[in-house]
Amino acid sequence: MVNSDSGDIFMTEFLIKLFIKDGGRIETPAVRSAYGKLAGKVGIFCNLMLCIGKFIAGIVSGSLSVTADAVNNLSDASSSIISLIGFKLSEKSADAEHPYGHGRYEYLAGFIVAALIMVIGAELLRDSIVKIIEPTEVEFGVVPLAVLVVSILVKLWMMAFNRKMGKTINSETLIATAADSRNDVISTSAVLIALVISHFCSIELDGIMGAAVAVFILYSGICLVRDALDPLLGKAPSAELVERIREKILSYDGVLGTHDLMIHDYGPGRQFASAHVEVPAEMSLLRCHEIIDRIERDFLREGMNLLVHPDPIVSGGSAGRFNAELHEIVGRIDERVSVHDLRVVRCPDGEKVIFDCVLPPDSGLEERTLTEEITRFLRINHPNCRCIITFDSGYASIPKSSDED
Repeated sequence: MVNSDSGDIFMTEFLIKLFIKDGGRIETPAVRSAYGKLAGKVGIFCNLMLCIGKFIAGIVSGSLSVTADAVNNLSDASSSIISLIGFKLSEKSADAEHPYGHGRYEYLAGFIVAALIMVIGAELLRDSIVKIIEPTEVEFGVVPLAVLVVSILVKLWMMAFNRKMGKTINSETLIATAADSRNDVISTSAVLIALVISHFCSIELDGIMGAAVAVFILYSGICLVRDALDPLLGKAPSAELVERIREKILSYDGVLGTHDLMIHDYGPGRQFASAHVEVPAEMSLLRCHEIIDRIERDFLREGMNLLVHPDPIVSGGSAGRFNAELHEIVGRIDERVSVHDLRVVRCPDGEKVIFDCVLPPDSGLEERTLTEEITRFLRINHPNCRCIITFDSGYASIPKSSDED
């Protein structure tokens, strides 16, 4: 089920087998949620223990940087609590008011966590600035050193634990938590080094290190806000996902190309998408329906609800020649420009060439300029043609037709 290449993973496997029933069925929402809830509970327990230990050590030594690190662990525990709630709410089934399910609760939980972290960071920064202005002596002792060393070891294990869990269920939330644990190792190590330098070199670094940890917490909060808002605002899918979908669609017999891919994210494991698929115009309706039905069923088995619209493509005759010329023309203008849905209508005074065009966001091309340029090139071989172009938005990416490969 879960392969291991380090001693840290042994404990992860043990916890999965102990607390998750049917842990190998990660494609089911209930099992996926169980992984997330287990990670949340482990995070709450470990971070609360570290927070209590550091808080006591900070009071005993009078070190604001150790206390700041304790508050950092408290914020991590709060993050785990909110993430736990988010995983719990996100597993709710779809209902009449929410037909796409409740998966976005996980993203909302991440946003709340980020806001909480930023508030805590601001408070710590204020206290640290006060201590820089009015420094107080820090008592050096075995207790704060031991607590910080133990904290580093625990956070190293939590980093490996959350990374393994996150990769297993493909959860950006848990992968981000693993990165946060790695950052905690760095910040706690810095606090430990500052304590040692302050004691042996008589240099007061406690307030400065407390401010550094506070700034680090604020930066982490800003990054978490961005990561939480991206899917809620409709972030474009990754190029890898788009290419994987394109390649899978093109692998079916009878499919000539694909375009107009749109992907909607309603939470981890809850993706809805639509795409246009190009098929030969001479293909029978029954055969076309069979292909599209098989594509939709196969994607649904992989966890994506894909709606496919067929586009008939005329490969021969004048339409075929126009199509080949058109792809060559736009390729010379900008190879990222995509054209599709071409039709040629014969008129008494020439031909109307009707098609859709997708421009990359950063192309700098204006629609009117591109229309004039395409028309100019087409009229070299077709003096009486007139272009009617509908400009589409590339919501995901601009997959190329198989004719261009």
